[in-house]
Amino acid sequence: MTDAPSTDPHVLDLQSLAAFLAERLDGVTPPISARQFAGGMSNPTFELTDAAGRRYVLRKKPPGDLLPSAHAVDREFRIMSALKDTDVPVADPLVLCMDDAVIGQAFYVMGHVEGRVFSEMELPGMEAAERAAVYDSMNDTLAKLHTVDWRAAGLVDFGREGGYAARQVKRWTGQYQASATDDLETMNRLIDWLPENVPADAETTIAHGDFRLENMIFHPTEPRVLAVVDWELSTLGDPLADLAYNCLPYHMPDPRRGDLRSNNPAVTGIPAEKDYLAAYAARTGRAGTGDWTFYLVLALFRLGAIAQGVYKRGLDGNATSAAALQRKDVCRNLSSIAWDLIKDAGRD
Repeated sequence: MTDAPSTDPHVLDLQSLAAFLAERLDGVTPPISARQFAGGMSNPTFELTDAAGRRYVLRKKPPGDLLPSAHAVDREFRIMSALKDTDVPVADPLVLCMDDAVIGQAFYVMGHVEGRVFSEMELPGMEAAERAAVYDSMNDTLAKLHTVDWRAAGLVDFGREGGYAARQVKRWTGQYQASATDDLETMNRLIDWLPENVPADAETTIAHGDFRLENMIFHPTEPRVLAVVDWELSTLGDPLADLAYNCLPYHMPDPRRGDLRSNNPAVTGIPAEKDYLAAYAARTGRAGTGDWTFYLVLALFRLGAIAQGVYKRGLDGNATSAAALQRKDVCRNLSSIAWDLIKDAGRD
């Protein structure tokens, strides 16, 4: 299972790009061909191949008018460069270009990582032992990320220390309210509940922001992570927010990626959530997972707000895909799952 490039054409000035890369990277032999990877990533991603058959990967900003802080390819390049010499597996960041004149938008190029990308959380077609090993490798990778000394890595100004959860609540409340199309009672309840339940003491680590199975490249034959990708939302943040987002498949179905709510570890090999959390805690030396209900609710609230924004752009006619209009009930469903978690914990 691989994240294969699509055959859809995309306009790049390959002559200009080849000249730029040939000047800065040893071994690049023009001409260069490019194929865009399929997928929903907001920063378009391409496989580049030069005349000698060497392969690279390019990520760039999308065309058009963008929010000032959005699609920050320079931040992606920076975090990957900072992690390159740590235990966290990343693709080799090779060159960053912030000059729009080269191909029309800012971009960076990284080394190509040959491996497997798993888009289905239930890992169909695998033996139970390999599924267990894949999930354990993902767990180990997240723990490694959250134990990096971000100060020593030169990331003191990569985000703000402390207050991450409160900032997330404020940000996604504003985003949701700006795109609301219906009066959703469960979202209104969450907007009231979340600020009153922000944990008082939270650690600061590097946070990936979108840490899930699909954003890792695994070894072609071994259950081992070779690279974590898609660092667009990375910052300094709360590690438990990253962990809760990673564990959402245990609490919500995903029509495209699967459903772990009824997972039977004895049959599938995929660990139960409590065992996954225990493995993470042991690897990071943390006593536990804090206010786990809060972090799960925050992750669901954030996804709900994002889905509502996508749906609203669909209604307005400026979404990137007609599928945006299929998101009508996603926010309602996610907020209902979040409120059920609160009720189950006796905290409504």
